Amino acid sequence: MKNKWITIIVMAFLAMTSCDDNTDTLGNSLSNEVDKFTIITDTFNVSTRSITVDSVLSRSSYSYLGHVKDPETNTYVTSNFSTQFGVGELLVDMKLLPEADSIVSRDANNNIIADSCFFNIYFNSLVGDTLNPMKLTAMELEKPVKEGRDYYSNFDPEKSGYVRTGTNAIVKNKMYTFQGLIASDSLRAVSIPLNDKYVDKNGVEYNNFGTYLLRKYYENKDNYKNSYNFVNNVFPGFYVKSTSGVGTMGEVLITALQFHFKAYSNDSIVKSGLRIGGTEEVMQTTNIVNDKERMKLLASDNSCTYIKSPAGIYTEVTLPVEDIKLNHENDTISSAKIVFTRYNNDQKSEYSTPKYLLMVPRDSMFTFFEKRNLPDNMTSYVASFNSSSNTYTFNNISSLVNDMWAKRGKSTEWNKVVLIPVSVSINSSTASYTNVSNAMELTSARLVGGSKNTHQPVRISVIYNKFNR
Repeated sequence: MKNKWITIIVMAFLAMTSCDDNTDTLGNSLSNEVDKFTIITDTFNVSTRSITVDSVLSRSSYSYLGHVKDPETNTYVTSNFSTQFGVGELLVDMKLLPEADSIVSRDANNNIIADSCFFNIYFNSLVGDTLNPMKLTAMELEKPVKEGRDYYSNFDPEKSGYVRTGTNAIVKNKMYTFQGLIASDSLRAVSIPLNDKYVDKNGVEYNNFGTYLLRKYYENKDNYKNSYNFVNNVFPGFYVKSTSGVGTMGEVLITALQFHFKAYSNDSIVKSGLRIGGTEEVMQTTNIVNDKERMKLLASDNSCTYIKSPAGIYTEVTLPVEDIKLNHENDTISSAKIVFTRYNNDQKSEYSTPKYLLMVPRDSMFTFFEKRNLPDNMTSYVASFNSSSNTYTFNNISSLVNDMWAKRGKSTEWNKVVLIPVSVSINSSTASYTNVSNAMELTSARLVGGSKNTHQPVRISVIYNKFNR
């Protein structure tokens, strides 16, 4: 066996050396390819300005609730949200609710009832003082917020006729502080009791809202077969407004309808119930209210540019594409790097620095989100904030520059991009983006730039590969 492997190795060596006895040109074959190109570097100034947006697409994973003061504009920002509640086919198939004759909770006429019912809002995080007294108002929706269309942050369900009116509609006010919220599994929740008499749209009266939900299940289990049936046949959801208090904004992770009852189980009476969740799988909208005129005034400051969310201020960037390509029409742009520097924040604020900025062509600033696009590193890019250098760096946008050059003059915005604060989801295994949406949390950054910039200008650094003829 040993002699066999020696023979194979010798034969392989002879095969390699017999291909060409002359190795004089081996180095030339490699270096000649390099010598065909000359590497050239250059830098160009970039112009930037702030632009305001009236609203942004409301498709974030989280909703927000609260009322805070913006120290940069001295105005107030309010965030409200609407939510539906989802059920899955497993609820019926796995019989998560017992058969009707097993229910022990009954009224004087032996009708099934719920003992209690609550609407819970679970907060993932918050900004502001946890002791600030806040007030919310939860209002029953008259009809479902329709799927299949895009909702922007200026969509107001109340003004648009989606909120149920009249004396029988659920309208619940709740005072709270974040410090005093009910803690559950590291989350904090506002719990709103729904234990008063409830009258549905057909005039049928129930002792509480949980009883209505429970009886709708036993009336027709198809009502709970899927989220569409539940939203359209049972309950379209709530609109929750921040109606009093200032200085706190909470990030809503989930909401839930929860009702309780007693039932027989193995000849014993046990407490039972059902929780119906409001998550990103069902329709949710966020409504942002802020002072648009003061935002425009802030954006008119040409000594810098701004990034601000929610809706919002973006930074518009005009890339000097024609200057970059001048006398380099036939050269290859192998790299184009641009860095945006943030001013240090000298004001105490509830606003944090945006973690991520999306760069997209100006004419795609809305359609990028409407089409559920992801950064392709060709015409759209994401940069993260580097707290050590106080910068956002787009390392190589050469493909974007080339694409603009190919489309030059076809519109007035052909050489413009915008920087947009975004929230991102990243696949931990592949490090690829799975979702990019408009940032709906409170973020703000002031960037070096603007037509009256007194600091080092914003520049784009370009590397060319020039072909030697």
